[in-house]
Amino acid sequence: MIDGWKTCVLGDIIEIIGGGTPKTNISEYWNGNIPWLSVKDFNNDDRYVYSTEKYITQAGLNNSSTKLLHPDDIIISARGTVGELAMIPFHMAFNQSCYGIRGDKEIVTQTYLYYILKYNTDVLKKNTHGSVFDTITRETFYNIELELPALEEQKKIASILSALDDKIELNKKINKTLEEMAKAIFKSWFVDFEPWGGKMPGDWKIVRFNDVAEFVSGYSYKSKELQSSDIAMATIKNFEREGGFKVDGFKEIVITGKIKESQYTKQYDILVAHTDLTQNAEVIGNAEMILSSLGYEQIIFSCDIVKVLPRLKNMTTFILIAYLKSLNFKKHAFILIAYLKSLNFKKHAFGYINGTTVLHLGKKALPDYEILLPTDEILECFNCILEPLYRQMSNNINENIHLSSLRDTLLPKLMSGEIRVK
Repeated sequence: MIDGWKTCVLGDIIEIIGGGTPKTNISEYWNGNIPWLSVKDFNNDDRYVYSTEKYITQAGLNNSSTKLLHPDDIIISARGTVGELAMIPFHMAFNQSCYGIRGDKEIVTQTYLYYILKYNTDVLKKNTHGSVFDTITRETFYNIELELPALEEQKKIASILSALDDKIELNKKINKTLEEMAKAIFKSWFVDFEPWGGKMPGDWKIVRFNDVAEFVSGYSYKSKELQSSDIAMATIKNFEREGGFKVDGFKEIVITGKIKESQYTKQYDILVAHTDLTQNAEVIGNAEMILSSLGYEQIIFSCDIVKVLPRLKNMTTFILIAYLKSLNFKKHAFILIAYLKSLNFKKHAFGYINGTTVLHLGKKALPDYEILLPTDEILECFNCILEPLYRQMSNNINENIHLSSLRDTLLPKLMSGEIRVK
C-alpha cells in the first residue's frame, strides 16, 4: 500500500444515480429548458459538457425516471459505448444509458473522482456484460478497488491534471472565437459590403465554384486495409455534426490498392463531406480544413470526401473555406475555406442530395455553386486577414495534442502514486 493512502472500493465512496427518458410521444415533455444528456453529447474527451442535443421540460423531469444532476457531478456512459465521461457545469438531466456519479465529500473530491474514473476506464470496459450491447451495472463499481490519498493530496493531484484540461478547453474556445471572427469578416466583406458603403463594387462578378476551384475524389479503400500504420485516412467520421474536424477521428491504413498522388492531403487542404449517415443531413456538405496531421507521416482521404483546391492565382484555401462556412456560402494556401463554410452552400448542397439510408452529395453540387468573385487585390487583402487566424487555430490544435499526451502520461503515474505531490 502507498504510504499515507487508504484502500477502498470505488462503489463504497460514490452515489450512483440512474437516468431515464420522458415519454417521447408526449410533446409537453420535450423542447424545454432542461438539458438532457445522452452519450453523443460527451464522447469527445472534454472534461466538461456544456450543451446537449435534446432538452426536456419540468413536466418531463417530473414524470419520468430521469434525475437532475448537480454542478460538478459526473456523467458516465454505461451501455453501448462504455466509459465515456464528463463533469457537469450546471444542472442537467440524463438518459438511462448513463449513470450520474457523486462522491462522498468526506472521502473524495469530485475532480479527483473524475480522474479516478478516467484512470479506470479500461477496468470498467473489461467488466461489461450483455450479448447485444456492452453494459456496466451498479455492481461494476464495487469490483474496482483503489488506493486513495488524503483530501489535500487529492486536490493537489487534481489541480495538476485539471490545469492541463483547462488549457485544452481554453484553446478550443479561442479556436471557436477565431472561426467566428473569420465568418464575421467574410459576411462584412462579401455579404454586407461594409468596406464599400453597403454596395457591391461594380468590378466584382458572379462565377461558378468550378471557375475558382478544382475537386478531387478520395480513395476507395477496403476494410482489410484498416491496420496500424503511420499513414492516416480522413473519413466522414472526422466531421463533427455541428461543424469542426476531429483529428482523433483518423483511421490508420495500410494502402494496398492504386492511389493517386492527388488523394494525399496536407495541412491547410480543404475536405468536404460527400456522404452522410446522420438522419438530419448534419454532416453532408460540411467543409473543414486540415489543421493538424496528429503526427502521422502521411494523410489520405476516403471516397466519402472530396478535396477542394484553389484554381486561381489569388484564390487561396482560406478564402474558399470562408465562403462555405460563412453565413452565406495557388499563391497562398488559405482563401478557399471562406467560401466553403457558408450556410448558403449548405442550403445549395441540399438540392443535390440523393439516397435514403446513406445520403450522397451529387457531383455537380460543388461545381455549380455560385459565388461573388472580387478583384485580385481584394482577394490578396482578404487572405492577409484570414491566414493568421487559421495558422493560430492550427497552433492551438497542435498544442492541445501535446497537452493531452502530457495529461495521459501523468494520469497513471499520479493516480498510482508513482509520482507523489506533497
